[in-house]
Amino acid sequence: MISIDEQDLGTPRRESDKRVTLSIDGCEVTVPAGTSVMRAAALAGTKVPKLCATEQLEAFGSCRLCLVQIEGMKGLPASCTTLVSEGMKVTTQNQKIADVRRGVMELYISDHPLDCLTCPANGHCELQDMAGAVGLREVRYGYEGENHLSLGKDTSNPYFTFDASKCIVCSRCVRACEEQQGTFALTIQGRGFESKVSPSQNESFMDSECVSCGACVQACPTATLSEKTLIQKGQAEHSVITTCAYCGVGCSFRAEMKGEEVVRMVPNKNGHANHGHSCVKGRFAIGYATHSDRILKPMIRAKISDPWREVSWQEAIDYAASELKRIQAKYGRDSIGGITSSRCSNEETYLVQKLIRAGFGNNNVDTCARVCHSPTGYGLKTTLGESAGTQDFDSVMKADVIFVIGANPTDGHPVFASQMKRRLRQGAKLIVADPRRIDLVRSPHISASHHLKLFPGTNVALINSIAHVVVTEGLVKEDFVRARCEVDSFEKWRDFVALERNSPEAMEPVTGVPAAELRAAARLYATAGNGAIYYGLGVTEHSQGSTMVMGIANLAMATGNIGREGVGVNPLRGQNNVQGSCDMGSFPHEFPGYRHVSDDTVRHLFETTWGVGLQSEPGLRIPNMFEAALDGEFKGLYIEGEDIAQSDPNTQHVTAALSSMECIIVQDLFLNESAKFAHVFLPGSSFLEKDGTFTNAERRISRVRKVMQPKSGYADWEITQLLSNAMGYPMNYKHPSEIMDEIARLTPTFKGVSFKRIDELGSIQWPCNEAHPEGTPTMHIGEFVRGKGKFLVTEYVPTREKVNARFPLILTTGRILSQYNVGAQTRRTENNVWHDEDRLEIHPHDAEERGIVEGDWVGIASRAGDTVLRARVTERVQPGVVYTTFHFPESGANVITTDNSDWATNCPEYKVTAVQATRVSQPSEWQKRFRDFTETQESLLKAADVSVAK
Repeated sequence: MISIDEQDLGTPRRESDKRVTLSIDGCEVTVPAGTSVMRAAALAGTKVPKLCATEQLEAFGSCRLCLVQIEGMKGLPASCTTLVSEGMKVTTQNQKIADVRRGVMELYISDHPLDCLTCPANGHCELQDMAGAVGLREVRYGYEGENHLSLGKDTSNPYFTFDASKCIVCSRCVRACEEQQGTFALTIQGRGFESKVSPSQNESFMDSECVSCGACVQACPTATLSEKTLIQKGQAEHSVITTCAYCGVGCSFRAEMKGEEVVRMVPNKNGHANHGHSCVKGRFAIGYATHSDRILKPMIRAKISDPWREVSWQEAIDYAASELKRIQAKYGRDSIGGITSSRCSNEETYLVQKLIRAGFGNNNVDTCARVCHSPTGYGLKTTLGESAGTQDFDSVMKADVIFVIGANPTDGHPVFASQMKRRLRQGAKLIVADPRRIDLVRSPHISASHHLKLFPGTNVALINSIAHVVVTEGLVKEDFVRARCEVDSFEKWRDFVALERNSPEAMEPVTGVPAAELRAAARLYATAGNGAIYYGLGVTEHSQGSTMVMGIANLAMATGNIGREGVGVNPLRGQNNVQGSCDMGSFPHEFPGYRHVSDDTVRHLFETTWGVGLQSEPGLRIPNMFEAALDGEFKGLYIEGEDIAQSDPNTQHVTAALSSMECIIVQDLFLNESAKFAHVFLPGSSFLEKDGTFTNAERRISRVRKVMQPKSGYADWEITQLLSNAMGYPMNYKHPSEIMDEIARLTPTFKGVSFKRIDELGSIQWPCNEAHPEGTPTMHIGEFVRGKGKFLVTEYVPTREKVNARFPLILTTGRILSQYNVGAQTRRTENNVWHDEDRLEIHPHDAEERGIVEGDWVGIASRAGDTVLRARVTERVQPGVVYTTFHFPESGANVITTDNSDWATNCPEYKVTAVQATRVSQPSEWQKRFRDFTETQESLLKAADVSVAK
């Protein structure tokens, strides 16, 4: 069903330098070659009736409603499947055409419920609209005899219903599942009158392979597939375009509203990152924004053993500021700091780091990006000159070989994964390097040419072996390297990777990847044309995360796969604004725009604008804050939108550090795990309640637009401003657009960015400046940002985390489609029906050795701690490797991860933890303590009689 405020031209847009001129109803129109007659007519202002056609899908020609008359052609061809030709003369309406269309529509209506007044699509139903468009006034066939009116309704999916009695078998839902999503979960079962839409093998939607992306719902022209919220709330009155607050794809949505109530979220077909597609999280999982767990009033307490006390905003802000000033007076300027969040907007993040540098007077600011993609910033800045990916998402459609390393796009970045799968179905080749068999290795209509099933912790050994093949087999793009890169650095790197100890054969015992398989994959990437690398946390969250990022950049430069469409080095950012949080200066050593605090010129620029002297020495990173807290030197922490007690490694170490502080201020939607250690709680705002921008994984800056007033009274940027003013550093912004204007004035890569400019263009990819006034989809064209590309020697250094007789297995972690990060949002939605607990995946061989069967409780112990999860016995993991997700706090996944980290950035080594797994019958001691502590904190919250969302 078409979203309000959107027009549909019937068939997809075609790009072509060749132009074709034709006549439609006597009017000349010129369109690109390959355009359908239907779209050409729409562009000329003539709407041809249609049911099976939509511009989101390839033409199908089944409904027979869009018939037209074309001079010189027999019969009445379908305008959706007929392409324009030079001089073509088309008639879209005459008596013959009208009679045929009415006859076709009469047949549809004769087998369709006439319950328009009570139908959820009433007024927004394409079948209803087309009946009016063709002038249908009566149905001659009656409703007796065989029909489909008694078919039942499938309500198994928590978000939408399937009413088969309303289905016209137009195949739009089936084609959307194939073409847009690439899951192939739907089919047309039967022939002729018996034809019907069927999920998988005649299963319910919930039992089928459907991933609830919503593409079928969006495509349906009737009420056959309808959102339950639409059924419950009725049709929306207006819509607002905003940006999803989940993963780093940054999908654009239309929030369809009734007043300040969201009726549904509909993917914006003009969204530059998602092109009208979505996933289950962004499309449906927004119930957390109005969940009863939300805290809407500020609270304070002197000790974490005290009940919370609900107070006014003025009292909460004054108390927080007085405590921070008291701590600094007692323990020194550097005894407090703050943490920004990748879930918050650019403007909010900028203000937090500004408050810390200018208001707190130190550089003790860090961000959750520390624990995910900080090696990306370090590695790409060093080699290429810029701390970001090189391409836009659409670039993948020109890739000939796609190399996915340490990423699981179908679960972590599903909308981009659908686009990637589309390219793979067109013939691109796929290489996957992952210890686990992710869905991309083999799924409907795609299969990886090579799955490099390496052992966790051996990424650098793998990339060096691939480079060894490229160098020793003469696959280096010598002309590119000589023209674009530092030759001295290349020669040092070439000589290093050419050493026999880096060969696939020498490294096979280390990586576990057969040498012949690795050699074949290396040749494929280096020789097949455009080679694009996409990587995720399986690259960065290692002790050699930065080394591996540099190794990837080395490989791309050596093969010439950078600086044009279809290639590149592409980090898949995990959260909605990981890129933006880094861009905005959230690290203790960098101002916005990745400029070091020790640079006198840069620092003077910020001092002049901010009106205060700034420190030239880097501040504390998050791990340093913890150590200083345990040493009694760090006593106050302001956390906006982040939950370090659940997301950071070695949970017991983190909570010990939090317990030792005197004032922790948490600004969030819910009483998360960190807030249980807090002394001040400032209720934050959801993405639906604020204005600002997010920057996605492709450097795309998109607008976030407020669709309702903040439920707590203030947007997050306003709360930070109140705290800053109370601390004695004045901020007087009236709107987030003013904050972005300041960012643009101070940050060269953002120089041309403004809310007005984003509204004009839809979105902007930085750098945006005089040289690139509309942004930069592809970076490093012609030359690298740093001038010449720099190769770095990437020596493989095995992780300190070793398996032994006590801890013989390696634990690695990751995400799942239905849940998001620490689960604070998705756990408060119906997404729990797909994944309601974290489980431990274990290979059948390892399970059998330990007497573990599916569903058993399994104790997992590491050098850091232990927890208990239920077992999932599967061959997705290889022998010797176990895997779990980290979406539920009671699971304690990070109780067992250690504090090992990347040598350059302190990014934790989540992906390699030596563990033992044993069958148990009760929770771990940590889980018992966790439950007791949680119950206590919840009772202290209830005692406060706080206001929550209703």
